[in-house]
Order: sequence, then structure tokens, then C-alpha cells
Amino acid sequence: MKNTFSDNNQISVVSSFSELVNSNFHGESNAICWYRTLVGDFEEIVSKLELKENITEISVEDLLALQLSENGNLAREIILSDIQRLTDLGASPSLNLIKNYERDDELDFISTDVYSFHVDRSPIPIDTFLCTYHGSASDILPHNQVEQKILIPEIREKLKKLHDGPEAEFENFLEEYFFDLHYQPKPNTKPVNLGLGHLWRLAVDHPAQQVLPCVHRAPAEKDGEYRLLLIC
Repeated sequence: MKNTFSDNNQISVVSSFSELVNSNFHGESNAICWYRTLVGDFEEIVSKLELKENITEISVEDLLALQLSENGNLAREIILSDIQRLTDLGASPSLNLIKNYERDDELDFISTDVYSFHVDRSPIPIDTFLCTYHGSASDILPHNQVEQKILIPEIREKLKKLHDGPEAEFENFLEEYFFDLHYQPKPNTKPVNLGLGHLWRLAVDHPAQQVLPCVHRAPAEKDGEYRLLLIC
């Protein structure tokens, strides 16, 4: 099985769930990948699930209720196993069937939706886990290939006008509305796609974190294709 991420300093590649959760982020590495090639028919699962909203959370009961072929059942067992592993870890995994996320088009000079490169923030020391089983997968970029949007002069000036308050409160305003979490790719950057089937652990911005948080974005969905994503 060829590891397509081995030459990337941002990514540490492991071969088991135990390694995934017990490895430490270090240096430039803020993304850990349990690299795997999954068996089973995940497309069959997607085709039999009911999309009730643009983002529909799928329960374990929903999965178990599906009538599946042998290959579909193999895929289901993998998803159930991943959910159980993360639950045993103390996480709260969510399996989502996604048509699309809500777009942020309120401001024409800055976007703060998940399609924009961004980092996750938490007040407690946790990480983001995710796996795409079907559909388009997320992208990541290292910090040396992005610029924080609030530091781009023209964007910063417009945000100051939007704030229209005391200078001393401006930084709090940026955090309150999550503007500070979003990044602009530098020219000629090449995002790394996280691919299908791999279980990822991404560094989050919190006080105890020893590395920079992982900059990532949700992919633009393909017309008529739903994503099946496990995240927590």
C-alpha cells in the first residue's frame, strides 16, 4: 500500500488506531494520519441513507437498519468500528451525510464558512478527528503557505470599519465573530487532499497545544454526490 503522504513534513503517518491517538504532534507536524485502504461498498450505504437536511446526522440505529449486500455490510462494520473506537476514547463522533454546508456570503471581502481555510479552536485540550468514507475529502495546508486573513491590510481595514468601536476592543471583536480563525492561501500553493478512508487527527488551537493548529477546509461538493463524513 503506497503511502502518498510520507514526504510531507506536516503529516505524521501511522499504521494503527493506537498509534493515531498516542502519537504526539511535533515540529511542523500538526496532522496525524492512520493510513489505510478500506474494503466495502460505502457508495451503497450512501445510496440507502435518507438525506433529511443538507447535513443529516446518521445514528448507529440508522446504519443498522439498512439492508445491505455483503460489500455494503463490510463498509458498515468499518464505520461502526470507527465510531466505537472514538466513543471508547471519550469522544463524541458524528456521522454526517452531507449535501452541502451553509455558505457565508454576508460579507463580500471575507468568508468564515467551512469552505474557507480555517483552524478549529477549543478551550480544552482536544483534537479534531475525521474520516471521509465517500465523496470529496477535505484539504489541509501548512502555516507557511497561508496568511491569516485579519492580517491582510485591506481586509483588516474593512473589519475595523465593520467593528466601528474602540480600538482596544477590536481584537476581541475578531475572536468573537471567528474572523481570526480564517486563512488565505498564498499564491501557487497546492493543498493536500486528505483522501478517502484514512482516519485523521488534526491539531486544534487551545492553550496547551504545542504546535500550530492545522489549517483545513471542507471541499466543494460535486453535483449529485453526497459526502459521508465521520467527525468529532
